[in-house]
Amino acid sequence: DTHTFQTAEGMRDPAEFSRLKQERCLRGCARAATCAIDSGMSKQRMLHFVLAVSLFLGVTGTLSAQQGFHKLFDGKTLDGWTLVHGRGPGYVVKNGILVCPADGGGNLFTKKEYSNFIFRFQFRLTHGANNGIGIRAPLEGDAAYKGMEIQVLDNTAPQYAHLKPGQYHGSIYLVVPAKRGFLKPVGQWNREEILAQGRHIRVTLNGTVIVDANLDDVKDPAILEKHPGLARTTGHIGFLGHGTHVEFKNIRVKELD
Repeated sequence: DTHTFQTAEGMRDPAEFSRLKQERCLRGCARAATCAIDSGMSKQRMLHFVLAVSLFLGVTGTLSAQQGFHKLFDGKTLDGWTLVHGRGPGYVVKNGILVCPADGGGNLFTKKEYSNFIFRFQFRLTHGANNGIGIRAPLEGDAAYKGMEIQVLDNTAPQYAHLKPGQYHGSIYLVVPAKRGFLKPVGQWNREEILAQGRHIRVTLNGTVIVDANLDDVKDPAILEKHPGLARTTGHIGFLGHGTHVEFKNIRVKELD
């Protein structure tokens, strides 16, 4: 994916970021080699030294890129999560991936509440998949109304051909419709970022901003009455399963002031 990834921390093209990191690593290695040669170090020791420097620079570059984010899913357990109104097996962990199976689901919420944050994750859809991301949600009640739901949906499925605009992928469910056309084909991994900062909600899918909303701009009395969760300032983040198979990984969050 070569689209520019618009994040809360600014514009960053993944390919450009990788190239710059490699250049920085090479410059560091070159400096290390020069110092090693000047000091009279043997070739074998010099090679070991340069390899160590290269590894260090690569690791620190990655850590810098992820600064402030922490994992919500450890790839092994559901520690830190709580299942509400689960169906069947609920959510399961397979090969480091969080899976909502077709015979499972329910609402899998973080135990912790979050107010202002950047939530990043990857997801993979199956044909007809339907899930959602609850934000600022209470544990009880319909998160799409008592909190907010960012829709997760296979937009291409025939059964979803005639939905309302606010029911397609990335929409603030039945409140703010998302731009369409930016999901990868079913079966491929997508990456998404949800920014919630005060009344600002932004959804970025595979490098494209598909929702950029100020909740104060929602004036329709019927919507406001039906969605009291729009007024919430804090709550849980969660996966809202609807009886279809969806997979998630690299689930991270960064809290904002």
